[in-house]
Amino acid sequence: MKIINPIIDPDINLSKKSFFSIPLRNNSVLSTIEQPESDIDFTIEKTRSVHTYWIKQICEVTLSSAIARGTGIGIRSAELLENKINKGEAVIAFASDGRWAGFSFISSWEDGAYVSNSGLIVAPEFRHTGLAKKIKNKIFELSREKYPNAKIFSLTSGLAVMKMNHELGFEPVTFSELTSENLFWESCKSCVNYSILMSKERKNCLCTAMLYNPE
Repeated sequence: MKIINPIIDPDINLSKKSFFSIPLRNNSVLSTIEQPESDIDFTIEKTRSVHTYWIKQICEVTLSSAIARGTGIGIRSAELLENKINKGEAVIAFASDGRWAGFSFISSWEDGAYVSNSGLIVAPEFRHTGLAKKIKNKIFELSREKYPNAKIFSLTSGLAVMKMNHELGFEPVTFSELTSENLFWESCKSCVNYSILMSKERKNCLCTAMLYNPE
């Protein structure tokens, strides 16, 4: 079966409403954007080398989400994701039928003093199913497992992620409470708000910084 990506396929006419709909057996119409699938069992696991197969799809969905939102998603390279997957510093989710469903990864900074939770993405057909929260909980568990003494932080412009962070014990902080490593902040270059971040001398931006302190 040919998989069509509307972001990169020039032959797709997005003005046709039928492109976004799937006919159901009872002749009703389910919009894949407005009406997500429900009652789906997901498997969420720490990544292994076999999961590098899904990097292309993860990158494409992340890019299309960034374009749709117009804000706040830093695009990571395929090489970085491959490194995270092979090192087991990421989690990946699948639906019960084997479809890729979501992803997130961690990075350590300042010799393990800080850990960032990044790259949380859910496939469009599985959004609004509660999967994002399950992935968030799993990546937090992985952070605590690998770096039990680290301060864990997250930068987000999304209210839903802020709520999930709060439930896990994260608190809003100023950017000065986060890692000072330049490499972390360079990863924001692909975000449309990077110029704002730099004009503020990395003291604040449109994202909210949230920190979990194990102490």
